[in-house]
Amino acid sequence: MIRIIDYKAGNAPSVLCAVTHLGFEAAFARTPEDLADATHIILPGVGSAGATMRSLEELGMLDALENAVLREKKLFLGICVGMQVLFSHSEEEDADCLGWLSGQVVRFDDTAIKVPQIGWNKVSFAQKLPWHTAEDYFYFVNSYHVVPDDKSVIWGAADYNGDFTAAIHKDNIFATQFHTEKSGEAGLALLRGFLTQKGEA
Repeated sequence: MIRIIDYKAGNAPSVLCAVTHLGFEAAFARTPEDLADATHIILPGVGSAGATMRSLEELGMLDALENAVLREKKLFLGICVGMQVLFSHSEEEDADCLGWLSGQVVRFDDTAIKVPQIGWNKVSFAQKLPWHTAEDYFYFVNSYHVVPDDKSVIWGAADYNGDFTAAIHKDNIFATQFHTEKSGEAGLALLRGFLTQKGEA
């Protein structure tokens, strides 16, 4: 079962619509128990890292997520803020995050460019996966971006007054700063690729 985490700071209905449009069966996860039958877990996000962490804590999801993804190795996709909270800390609201990956979330320099970044941007994929490695345009809405300590986790990069991390991948964990569910055919192709993966990546 594909489980989409539904929390106050997220946009789970939009992601569910995209997943079902592709012909997959999916359901919301609103309690820790809902993750028990998950084969794929999607953590969507809008808003701030701090609000996302508070919402996940209020739902009692933090331990269940860590167990499902880090121990049971269920396939995981984080979207937008759902990618940022995978790292150690975010400058946004000075928030401690999940810490599954080492690194920081920092704000774009608003003295040089318009912040937030809103719109389409070209992503180049460094890691050659069996699915979606083509350069393409995806839809972003973000004021912050991740700076991983381990550069080998960078799956894709884009340019906004300099290169920034647009997607990451490590083992069974995938994440995108852009909104796959709002990125037209390119986003749906990437989402389909993730959903057709079996077991550990």
